[in-house]
Amino acid sequence: MVSIDEVARLAGVSTATVSRALSGRGQVSPTTRARVESAAKSLGYVVSSSASSLASGRTRNIGVLVPFLDRWFFSTVLSGIANTLMRRGYDITLYSLTADREQRRVIFETFLRRQRVDGVVAISIELGDDETERLRELDLPVIAIGGPNPRLTTLTVDDIAVARLATEHLIALGHRDIAHIGASPEFDIDFHIPTRRRQGFEQALADAGIPAHPALYEPADFTIEGGFRAAKQLLGRPGERPTAIFAASDEMAIGAILAARELGYRVPEDLSVIGIDGHELGEFFRLTTIDQFPLGQGERAAEAILEALETKDEAPPIHEPGRLPFELIVRGSTSRPSEREG
Repeated sequence: MVSIDEVARLAGVSTATVSRALSGRGQVSPTTRARVESAAKSLGYVVSSSASSLASGRTRNIGVLVPFLDRWFFSTVLSGIANTLMRRGYDITLYSLTADREQRRVIFETFLRRQRVDGVVAISIELGDDETERLRELDLPVIAIGGPNPRLTTLTVDDIAVARLATEHLIALGHRDIAHIGASPEFDIDFHIPTRRRQGFEQALADAGIPAHPALYEPADFTIEGGFRAAKQLLGRPGERPTAIFAASDEMAIGAILAARELGYRVPEDLSVIGIDGHELGEFFRLTTIDQFPLGQGERAAEAILEALETKDEAPPIHEPGRLPFELIVRGSTSRPSEREG
């Protein structure tokens, strides 16, 4: 078995430097770190997790709380977290945090208290006061994506601003009859993101002097199938039909495009469609979207938790929220309403 001394000799550094470089603890220049990692790789040296834990008091494992494992957005954020942590030699432990109170109690009062993680990342989960207190009692770095939670360091997207930007894009194109596909009540949990997006939609309409019509709202479940059914309702009702649809997620927007096509509408000539997320299928469907960079959200959260670990003993925890970026990506699913004719 290759020893740390052999890695040190090959890299031309001390064993202490090898330990710092491979553990991620302490100051090591990028050049030295790369040299040590190259030497370790060429020799096939792997840091013993048990030995590392004993020496550093760290498990090199991060707990991740996530509400859904089968939804594209959450799995993409999770990929960003996992990839970033893996590059730094950290594992992750997933905790699927549903609305079940007993399950949540067990996770916070038992699993997270076993001292098997060095820090916690919570993805778009609204934590109760008791749950937040349980996390703080662990005396571990915690990064929350979503928020706000004034007692934790949070990375947030302004969902009202995101929805306003999507709606203002349609208004700027000349649309006035704009429908919105939002969320059913059972999906309007954890920071009420769908409600905030509907608020942004209605604020943009009000600022433009456009009344919001209740008949131009349809709830769904943030899936392609849900968006498909909701769009069929909006487009199949008697009376005036929308010239544009703003869906609160890209998956629902893709469902709306498929429904429009099935009903004989051309997108964007007969109907403009915009979503939110930056879904990987968006480019395939030429979907105009507000990209909130979910992979980047995960990467930023992982970097924040690693930075918090490195400075844990040097400074008090920082609870200032950080704003996550978003950007309008215009593709081929939106156009001026006048272009529907001809």
